[in-house]
Amino acid sequence: MFTDIVLPILGMTLGLALLIKGADFFVDGSKGIATALRIPPLIIGLTLVSMGTSAPEASVGIIGSLNGMNDLAVGNVVGSNLFNTLPILGISALVAELTVSNDMRKYDIPITAGLYLLLLLFAFVITPYTLDIAEGIVLLALFALYTAFLIIRSKRGGKQSEVCTQEQSPALPSPKTDRPLWLNIVFAVSGLAGVIGGGTLVVDNASVIAKTFGMSEMLVGLTVVAIGTSLPELVTSIVASVKKETDIAVGNVIGSNIFNILFILGTSSVISPPAVGADMFADMLVLLGSGIILLACALFSKKIRRWQGALLILLYAAYFSYIIIRN
Repeated sequence: MFTDIVLPILGMTLGLALLIKGADFFVDGSKGIATALRIPPLIIGLTLVSMGTSAPEASVGIIGSLNGMNDLAVGNVVGSNLFNTLPILGISALVAELTVSNDMRKYDIPITAGLYLLLLLFAFVITPYTLDIAEGIVLLALFALYTAFLIIRSKRGGKQSEVCTQEQSPALPSPKTDRPLWLNIVFAVSGLAGVIGGGTLVVDNASVIAKTFGMSEMLVGLTVVAIGTSLPELVTSIVASVKKETDIAVGNVIGSNIFNILFILGTSSVISPPAVGADMFADMLVLLGSGIILLACALFSKKIRRWQGALLILLYAAYFSYIIIRN
């Protein structure tokens, strides 16, 4: 019994260490890539960082669908998105108040709230208690459109940055990064490997610990798996906040949430349409509410302040207590 607990604890500790150091490398490398290629850090946060840190959710959803555990994908995505929005942004805001960029306010946060509403309609109105193949195709098509939209914004942002630099000091050479591009890529890739490997170690060992203490499979899925697969986003956003890279901190969370809904649920639904339990209606309502709260913060205060971050954490604590009581 003692060994059954000690080994998972050691494994989880190693996983956390990999997460922290990997996120540090990942943020530094991503920032260097953005600077070298004249890509706005926000776009890097919404694409490279968010998709990379969503790899654990993608693996859980897609492998679960292939193995016939397709309902796990919905619970994991909903739980992960709630954890991303409430505790991750909340903790990051406590570290350093998060400024929300104009592009984020105009496009990405409203898109996120709209996708939460669309998911609710798909799951309980259009095809009640399931996500069918047609809806999966719609989600994947929206993912392709959103990716194309990001590419267009990236090109526009790069041109604006170049014009601004030339206007400010036309005689100066282009800004250089502290490290060559290839080394920044090595940093980002190795950091991502550490983040994903660390997240996997934490999830696997936390699941063993939870089951050892008699938690149900459903409760483990809603809590340990959802929270565990969001640990890369948590550590990456906190490290970005410490480094004052708020565009990466916020973009990582919002991009990850959009990626989870469109790509992971879209792919899982095409592979094997997941069932959506009646209990999930309350979870999706909370998810929609979190999107509306985030949209309100972005529109009215243009940043997530420390007191708002504390409120987001308290809201998640209330939700977490609810699902424990419910299960």
